[in-house]
Amino acid sequence: MIKTTVNSQAHTIVTAETLRRYEMEKDELNRLSEIILDACITVHKAMGPGLLESVYTECLVYELKKRGLKIKTEVSIPLVYNGVELSKRFRMDILVENEIIIEVKAIETILPVHEAQIISHLKLADKRLGFLVNFNVPILIKGFKRFVNKF
Repeated sequence: MIKTTVNSQAHTIVTAETLRRYEMEKDELNRLSEIILDACITVHKAMGPGLLESVYTECLVYELKKRGLKIKTEVSIPLVYNGVELSKRFRMDILVENEIIIEVKAIETILPVHEAQIISHLKLADKRLGFLVNFNVPILIKGFKRFVNKF
């Protein structure tokens, strides 16, 4: 007999197999997160703060590819409303392994609008994990923020 769990929000039945697969995916996303953080630290140590966003993006893409990850840049996200794709499109800086969004910044301070940007991208692209990385800080960990969507 297969044990099932009812998800009250979606009113769907989730099997134990689905839950195990979800946990494996979660573990893999966490493993990828460690690689991403390490790559960001490497770039920040090499380049320091004060450069353009495009410099950090190029360097980060290089570091992530060097670590064997599949990377897409400037990925377009359509706005779908009521099942209809509208004319508005959004752009994510980096998509890692078709699962994790990275938004790169090189600004004085992260503002709520920047957090809204990554949250919007996660929801509109239906991705579970994203990072907002501001390289214009003395210590990178102060500019590295994780965001989740249905994680």
